[in-house]
Amino acid sequence: MKGRMWIGIAVLLTAGALGGTWWTVATTSAQTAPAPAASRVGFVDIQRVLARSSAGVAAREQLEKEKAAMQKQVDGQRGELEKLRDELEKKGQLLSADARREKQELLERKVRDARRLVDDLQGTLQKKEEALLAKVLQDVSGLIQKVGKEKGYGLVLERQRSSILYAAPETDLTEDIIRAYDDETKKAAAAPAATPAPAAAPAPAKK
Repeated sequence: MKGRMWIGIAVLLTAGALGGTWWTVATTSAQTAPAPAASRVGFVDIQRVLARSSAGVAAREQLEKEKAAMQKQVDGQRGELEKLRDELEKKGQLLSADARREKQELLERKVRDARRLVDDLQGTLQKKEEALLAKVLQDVSGLIQKVGKEKGYGLVLERQRSSILYAAPETDLTEDIIRAYDDETKKAAAAPAATPAPAAAPAPAKK
């Protein structure tokens, strides 16, 4: 009798252990199951879109031309300052006190003008860069939605503004967006310009 009881207890313990093992495996499998597509999160690096897309490269080249023109203005101001400073250092001792003071005041005024010019040009350049970024964001926003939906992403973030510290490579949609953006740019360039409708011929004069 006691032997049968111990056998029964052993069977129950074994069944419980197996049941616990089954429960652990089932729980682990539930925890490691892939997330549904609607919860997938991807990201796009807009700075990379600016640097590598054909439209971004063209815009950057235009920005560099404007920057070079601004730098030319600054260099012109710097040349005037250096010339005036050299004259004051070499001939200052030969000038009267009033003349030397006038030269010094002129130099200081030129320095202030040059600093103001640099500040203005830097502000203008920053505004142009911000406008460029805003335009690219506007152009690709629809493409991001399209690509995100096609690939089953429920959320797409912008890498810089979202301060992403880590992301798996397969969640990076930047290259997909660049290809889609380049395709849109090519289509827009290849589209024929709308031609105005020909003017209607004048009605014949009544006799």
